[in-house]
This record gives sequence, C-alpha cells and structure tokens, in this order.
Amino acid sequence: MTNMSRARVARRIAAGAAYGGGGAGLIGAAAVGLLLAEVRLARRQVGNGGGDRVPVAEGMYGRPYVVPGEPALRLVMLGDSTAAGQGVHRAGQTPGALLASGLAAVAERPVELRNVALPGAQSDDLDRQVSLVLSAGPSAPDICVIMVGANDVTHRMPPTRSVRHLSAAVRRLRTAGAEVVVGTCPDLGTIEPVQQPLRWLARRASRQLAAAQTIGVVEQGGRTVSLGDLLGPEFAANPRELFGPDNYHPSAEGYATAAMAVLPTVCAALGLWPAEEDRPDVTRREGFLPVARAAAEAASEAGTEVTAAIPTGPRGPWALLKRRHRRRVPEPEPVTPSP
Repeated sequence: MTNMSRARVARRIAAGAAYGGGGAGLIGAAAVGLLLAEVRLARRQVGNGGGDRVPVAEGMYGRPYVVPGEPALRLVMLGDSTAAGQGVHRAGQTPGALLASGLAAVAERPVELRNVALPGAQSDDLDRQVSLVLSAGPSAPDICVIMVGANDVTHRMPPTRSVRHLSAAVRRLRTAGAEVVVGTCPDLGTIEPVQQPLRWLARRASRQLAAAQTIGVVEQGGRTVSLGDLLGPEFAANPRELFGPDNYHPSAEGYATAAMAVLPTVCAALGLWPAEEDRPDVTRREGFLPVARAAAEAASEAGTEVTAAIPTGPRGPWALLKRRHRRRVPEPEPVTPSP
C-alpha cells in the first residue's frame, strides 16, 4: 500500500473515530480471525519466555541530580505489555526505566517513574489507566508515554473505536496539563512464527492503525513516534538478538531500541531538546505536511515523530514530521522503589 493510499484510509478511520462512526475492520473479519488464531498458536509454540511477570521499575531515577526543594519530573507509562516491559527480567531493562534514566540525564533532574500499563490491554483500557493517573495527585504528571495498539489488531477491535479511545485518553491528559507522547502500533508482520499471507496482512493492519492513531493523537495536542522498529525491520533482520525468549515481546536490546526512538520526542515535548533540532532538516526529508500524509509516512518509517504545526490549511491541519537523531540511552542506574 502506498503512503497516499494509507493516508486516505487513516483519514477515514480518524474521521469515523471523531464523528462516532462504527467503521469496518482494518482487514477482513475472516482474515483477522485467522491472524488472531495464528498469533495465539505462535505464542504457545514458542513458550512463555520470561513468563507473565513484569519487573517493577517504578521509583526515582537520577538521584545524583536531586536538589532540595526542586521537584522531580514525573513520567508515567500507559498502555499494554510493551509499555509495561513484559518479556525482560530486570527492572532496568524496561522501556519505562530506560526512558526515566535517559530523561534524568538530559534534564539533569531526578525523574519519578510510575507505570500503570497492563499486559494484554487494548485501547479501551486507557480510560481506566488515565483515571488512575489523574487521581494520584493534585496535578498531572509532566509527561505521559502511551504504547498501545497491537492487541487492538489481534483482538479485532474496530479501528475507529481504537482511535476514539486513544484520542479521548490523550485529550484528558492534555486537558489536565500533561505532555503526551504516543508510541504507535508496532509492526506485527514480523512475529516470527506467523507465516504469509498473514504476515503481510498483519503488517498492513498495524501500519494503517498506526497512521490513524497519529492523526487522532496530533489533533488532541499530543506527539507520536512510529514504533515500527519495536517489531519491525530490525527485528526481522536480527530476530534472535532483538526478540525476547517468547519471540513475541522484545528483548532488553529491543526495548532499548524503542526507548532510543522515543526519548528525543519526550525531551522535545518538555522543551529539553536543542532548539536547532526543532527546525526541519530537508536532508533528512523533514518538513510540514498535511497531517494524514505525515501520519502515513511515519507509519512507514520507524522512529519518525509527528506533532501538530499549523491548525489549518488548504488540505486541513498540518503537522511537522521529524526524523530526530537517535542518541544512546544512558545506562539506567539501580532503581529506588517508591515507598
């Protein structure tokens, strides 16, 4: 599917989400049913790897930067198993810990990490997760990172419903004052035991959803980062290195790859990234595009950021597409759990 075709599909899905349409599935119901069955079979075949246990990474990062009277930055992870860090054995290997450690190093401030993500969650669980976040204190977190979408595809949630739930979550968090970065649906076409043609269908469905998610998020004032690399080309090329023991969830190296893609956008959302990095670089094919086109291009290239730019134009809202340099995430320090 071309980017122009994906942009048209994404626009239809996002419009259906915004105006209450039910919307057809991303791919045929029978094909999705087969995909779901094969994914479940694949997970049984490869075993449970690290099991369902998720390391607890909540707590304070960047303690050397603590200054009496200066509050820590507050980072919250929401979403599914990828946001929770399922598939690794140590807290420091989870994406939340990697992002908190990296953010603390860039900001030179301590970072308090909270994780309300739930393995197996679909986008309709975000309402519950956001309520947990907003009820935790008198003010919203500084930054929220959401990773969600894969389970929506494999459990046949209509894409308009998926985008509607995600958009509502972003709107609630932004209204409360939090910055929001969404890692869009990863490329499901590289789950190793899934065979063709379902591999192709999974890739098409996940990229379509990722593009539609981007439109919905940007319209609510959030930023997106394409997570194709999370289960994408690098995993296809190096599955033994970048997949975890269950061949479904990422390994520690895989989560580090995803964290490196998301960290620059987290820092930019908080005003911590160098100002020159916010200017489009034509040599990296960055620039201002209609939001649907930017969403489609981002879905095709992992690590690409999309953020709102111009409220309206001849073809509707415009967005800024960025391909930020990936910088090595600092090695996370041992976590100090919250009391």
